[in-house]
Amino acid sequence: MTSLPLIIEPDELEQHLADDKLLLVDLSKHSQYLQAHIPGAVFLDYAYVTAISKPTMGLLPDAERFGHILSTLGMTEDTHVVAYDEEGGGKAARLIWTLHAMGHFKTSLLNGGIISWFKEEHPLVADVTHSAQTNYAVSYTHMDVVADTDYILQNLQNSDVALLDARSEGEYDGSKKFAERAGRIPGAIRFEWTDGMDEARHYRLLPDAELKSKLDALGLTADREIIVYCQTHHRSALSYVMLKHLGYERVRGYPGSWSEWGNRADTPVEI
Repeated sequence: MTSLPLIIEPDELEQHLADDKLLLVDLSKHSQYLQAHIPGAVFLDYAYVTAISKPTMGLLPDAERFGHILSTLGMTEDTHVVAYDEEGGGKAARLIWTLHAMGHFKTSLLNGGIISWFKEEHPLVADVTHSAQTNYAVSYTHMDVVADTDYILQNLQNSDVALLDARSEGEYDGSKKFAERAGRIPGAIRFEWTDGMDEARHYRLLPDAELKSKLDALGLTADREIIVYCQTHHRSALSYVMLKHLGYERVRGYPGSWSEWGNRADTPVEI
């Protein structure tokens, strides 16, 4: 199969639906999947893509358990995964980031997800797709796409490292509280995940030049390492994929995000 881009358009994806190395994964709500999905897509519940250790949410899933889940979807080392959802790409991007942490980089995000696919009248079906069982083992071998709390603490004063906060303005300025403490990681720059979306173009990412201009103006430049976070590294997973698409070489996601940072007593908070 010809190599597919990290961000794939509906027209290009439709041309590849019959490729035997393609695994199309739908992370929409199950009711949405049963009503209508892209032909050949398998359903994956987003709950399987993350793990919980209360109060911390959004952790990397257990490798053995996640390997079993991917095996039921028909995953192999040669599989190219195209992920999509119904919300603009957060859930689908989180799957892609997780696969990258495993060293599986044959991945694409459908630009605009099921919204752009439906609005532009590409085919939809309601029949449930069942893939052949495989034996796919998961291990997290590429932790250079992951940032933990200690790594962030060590780099708070490092001018080569920038923090992208993908949360809402209220979460960022501390007026909305979803953890023991409110606020942001010191020095973090807010670029809300929806700031990169173009609602008029069916929730695709904004054009590359426009995204680069916005990010450069904030100091989130491609020469720096960028650590992205939100509340549970759900929204910020789209930020990760966006930056990788734009050619940023050093991008990390913070799995626990604010649900970890804001619930610890030993982490500095800025408001």
